[in-house]
Amino acid sequence: MSKDLIRSIKKLGFPWETVDPFLFCVHHDDRYPRGNEKLGPDASLAGRNLGMDFEVRDGFRMYHGSEVPGFPQHPHRGFETVTVVRTGFIDHSDSLGATARFGGGDAQWLTAGKGIVHSEMFPLLRRDAENPLELFQIWLNLPAEDKLVDPHFTMLWNEDIPRRVFRDSEGRETSVAVVAGALGDAQPGKPPPRSWASRADSEVAIWTIKLAPHARWIVPAAAHPQTRRTLYFFTGASLSIAGETLRSHAGVEVVAQREVELVNGDAPSELLMLQGRPIGERVVQHGPFVMNSEEQIRQAILDYRRTGFGGWPFPSDAPTHPREATRFARHADGTVETK
Repeated sequence: MSKDLIRSIKKLGFPWETVDPFLFCVHHDDRYPRGNEKLGPDASLAGRNLGMDFEVRDGFRMYHGSEVPGFPQHPHRGFETVTVVRTGFIDHSDSLGATARFGGGDAQWLTAGKGIVHSEMFPLLRRDAENPLELFQIWLNLPAEDKLVDPHFTMLWNEDIPRRVFRDSEGRETSVAVVAGALGDAQPGKPPPRSWASRADSEVAIWTIKLAPHARWIVPAAAHPQTRRTLYFFTGASLSIAGETLRSHAGVEVVAQREVELVNGDAPSELLMLQGRPIGERVVQHGPFVMNSEEQIRQAILDYRRTGFGGWPFPSDAPTHPREATRFARHADGTVETK
């Protein structure tokens, strides 16, 4: 069965490899200590390559942050980010003047379009306990006709992300959180209006799947004949996908148009599923810019140098919100959402 249903198996790296329409996925999983008065780690940062700290030391990385971990202001053009925060929080700020704090199951869907500058900082809010952070950041391409649309972000709050629980014949549970794409009657919130995922025939789906020990579940078949699907096994000891037993974490591309059975091992397991119909256009990437040609990349660099994609309206390159702030989003049009 596995030879008919499995297209490839690849070891998980940093980042994870993806297939069109996705560009890649990063799984951030950091065990931050207690926070200090500046929302950074209450621990020595001596010996770290601050500003470019991607080495796991004492269980965590600072990334591009110097006091607070995360990613100070940086530009994007020509694609989208979907950020799913499983544990911890992100403080977002951008060149449109929008800000947000989200986490604990929330997702943010950002269309960079013609250009945006944003920061993503990881505030360590608890001073009396550790501050674990786990998230997925998924880069989703835009088709050529939408590369230069206006930037836009949508919040998919944890309370509004549909979840479904399935039980096999022995009563063992599989739960699925549907960030994008439908699963039966589970219909998530709409993606940004010019996203590739907003097209009905794109079949873009982002699901997280959690299986109890020895649980069985069948992933339903996709409809479009061109749709591609990858299952990323990232938590657990062993898992069988379409009859192929995995004893190490891996990304498994399966035939999307067929049902695929998952059979879990002795420990709880989790997977991320990325699915979509390919855009099928040339991809040229230079750092934070993803276009269709080298000439467009050169233009993106020139435009950013000339305009700053709207400039940076904050006094700090790495702004954070007050410790006591709850989850919220203030959009560029002044609309405020609070949770």
